[in-house]
Amino acid sequence: MQLQVARIGKPHGIRGEVTVQVMTDAPGDRFVRGVTFTVEPAGSGPLTVSSARWNKDILLLGFEEVTDRNRAEQLRGAKLLVETAELDDEDDEGWYEHELVGLEARVGDAVVGKVTALNTAPAQDLLMVTTPDGEEILVPFVEQIVPEVNIEAGYILLTPPEGLFELNSGDAAPAEGEGGE
Repeated sequence: MQLQVARIGKPHGIRGEVTVQVMTDAPGDRFVRGVTFTVEPAGSGPLTVSSARWNKDILLLGFEEVTDRNRAEQLRGAKLLVETAELDDEDDEGWYEHELVGLEARVGDAVVGKVTALNTAPAQDLLMVTTPDGEEILVPFVEQIVPEVNIEAGYILLTPPEGLFELNSGDAAPAEGEGGE
């Protein structure tokens, strides 16, 4: 199985460098000179890293196969993939998005929705839970709120603080003193 580790963004400069949206916890280990990535769409790759550097909080990659801005522009939106067999299995503390998507979200014994995405962010990851009526709720993926992930049984257990589903649903009314005249 292949796992997405980055998405290529816009070109940077005229020599073929691109910005990338990083989707891995260890970019310093993953994006090094000589590493070759499978690319989706397949016609855009494979791509071999020739340079990697940070510009503020943005990772810039150069590829051996990309030498100018025009070719870099053609890669915009492409996904960089690795085989999951290549990944270290020593980390039992995390889950990949493909493992979580489709799991039932439960509060106690009640099913409140299904996990439809994992949004990774620098501060914390967020689970996208879609309720039976189609509403999308963002749930912080922290142990206090998601104490159990049971891949084999097909569910995650939630212990959301009061109002989490209402606050994140967009149906919440402004608190007293907010949004007034």
